Amino acid sequence: MEKKAPWYYLILLILAGEAVFILPFVLPRIFRPTILDLFQLDNTQLGLCFSVYGIVAVFSYLFGGPLADKFPPRKLMAIALWLTALGGLVFVTFPDFTTLQFLYGYWGFTTIFLFWAPMIKSARLWGGLNSQGKAFGLLDGGRGLTGALFGLLGVVVFAMFISEHVVTAQLQEREEAFQYVIYFSVAIIGLIGVLTWFFMKSGVDEKEILLERISVHQIISVLKLPAVQLLMVIILCAYVGYKITDVLSLYAKEVMQYNEVKSAQVGTFLQFLRPTTGILLGLLVDRFRISLVLVFSFLACIIGGVLFASGLIAPSTTALFFISVVVIAVGVYSARALYFAVMQEGKIPLVLTGTAVGLISLVGYTPDIFAGPAYGYLLDAHPGEEIGHQNVFWMLTAFSSVGFVAAVLYYRLFGRKETT
Repeated sequence: MEKKAPWYYLILLILAGEAVFILPFVLPRIFRPTILDLFQLDNTQLGLCFSVYGIVAVFSYLFGGPLADKFPPRKLMAIALWLTALGGLVFVTFPDFTTLQFLYGYWGFTTIFLFWAPMIKSARLWGGLNSQGKAFGLLDGGRGLTGALFGLLGVVVFAMFISEHVVTAQLQEREEAFQYVIYFSVAIIGLIGVLTWFFMKSGVDEKEILLERISVHQIISVLKLPAVQLLMVIILCAYVGYKITDVLSLYAKEVMQYNEVKSAQVGTFLQFLRPTTGILLGLLVDRFRISLVLVFSFLACIIGGVLFASGLIAPSTTALFFISVVVIAVGVYSARALYFAVMQEGKIPLVLTGTAVGLISLVGYTPDIFAGPAYGYLLDAHPGEEIGHQNVFWMLTAFSSVGFVAAVLYYRLFGRKETT
């Protein structure tokens, strides 16, 4: 009988999986205007910091993957959390732009090289033979919910140390308040690292899931696996879809003619749909073939993409707009929650999970480099016009169609066979 890891293992994995990204991403998402002001940055400069992170991350995916097959994932994750927290001690000094770029490069190393593949391997370990959908669905949904809660805690801490209205508060007072937010984040990340090191144990003998050494031959053998090659395409296409969620609130403002408050509410609605979709999938999807559900997630992206790209959605079609937002969001967030959950179906060896994740991610997450600029180019070519948004959604439809074909192939190759 398969030995199941305890529930608190998954809870720690969810906490760690979002805590490691608090400093580089959650705080800038929640406090973007504050960070731009206090660090004396413009949007382009902050974007360049993210680009440095992305460049380091691409190489970190490749070289960090095999580490998860050689060393215990919980220890790699704990070290990553502690090193990421140390970066917060530089962040809290409000460094200049050049130093901030180096810091984001450093975070690209700590959060990906030491963390990403161990996190995916840990989720696969928790899921065992029969609960892969539950493991990855709850991981992604839980991370979305945890990120929102971390953001809320940060806002509460920031508000506690502002004695007057935030708009009229003096620069020094706002700096001090935000420093408390960073220190609070560093403490949380460090504590979760301690809990991860000592308590995130799967119950499986770690020697059974580790290799003494990873050879070039083994890496090449993993690269040749059909499941790995298809997942490269599937994740790339799904991640292009995930990036589309960044522009839906802009569509609400420029095409639907919503004011800034209502368009921001659309963005908030999307943040709520991510954990809802992930958690519901986690509870239900193991009753079906996960690869088949993945096929339907891409189909939802195609339907939603065509609805937006066709020009049918206008200020007079509010109901259709929200239905289409839900269709795209459910498709995108379902694909994101499930694409690593099909590794078990694809017969990717558990002991080589880290290596496989590194190779898959090297290709799969390249939209971090090209999707944002591509969407920006299409929108800026027709600023404020509906045709620019339509072209963005035609791009989504094209990538989702390729992802649909790859997902169908994956299901036909592996989904109809019994996993063992």
